[in-house]
Amino acid sequence: MNVRTLHDMFYLGVPVAEKIIRPIVVYFFLVAVLRLAGKRELAQLNPFDLIVLLTLSNTVQNAIIGEDNSLTGGLIGAGTLILLNHWVVRYLYGHERVDRLVEGAPDVLIDNGVVSTERLKEELITLPELESAAHKQGFGSLDEIDRAILDPGGTICFVAKKPTADAVRHDEIMTKLDQISAHLAALRS
Repeated sequence: MNVRTLHDMFYLGVPVAEKIIRPIVVYFFLVAVLRLAGKRELAQLNPFDLIVLLTLSNTVQNAIIGEDNSLTGGLIGAGTLILLNHWVVRYLYGHERVDRLVEGAPDVLIDNGVVSTERLKEELITLPELESAAHKQGFGSLDEIDRAILDPGGTICFVAKKPTADAVRHDEIMTKLDQISAHLAALRS
């Protein structure tokens, strides 16, 4: 390696303050945009959503690095993003109201076994996508689900229907009657 190569790798083409401020501005911009885009963009990705997120990262790359392609500049930018994210997460951990404002609130998609088409429409989730998410969690159909909640992180939590106490008692009585019928049939023969 010659001196010119080392110089190009480590010499900053822009001031250090600029290398720190650029990633901070892009970070907060992306937090705001992804928050406005909705929970779907975070976990329930379809191929189009994935393409948007990948091209988004490429689009903001130049905004982060500016005119500097040095190794030092890249490390400063990456370090700034990691530290900033660490600080933001630690701050949100202790400030529930701000956390809810930034991340949003959970959204109930199914309540008492009834699918809220209005909530699905607002979150841009189709019924087949909801069914697919339920299948991935081991449910045969949406009829088996009592409650589905879309978490702020974009994951959907499904809660199975539980039989009522009357239904359980009815099933127990029917099982006992079947056993008694089997015993009577055995005694008759």
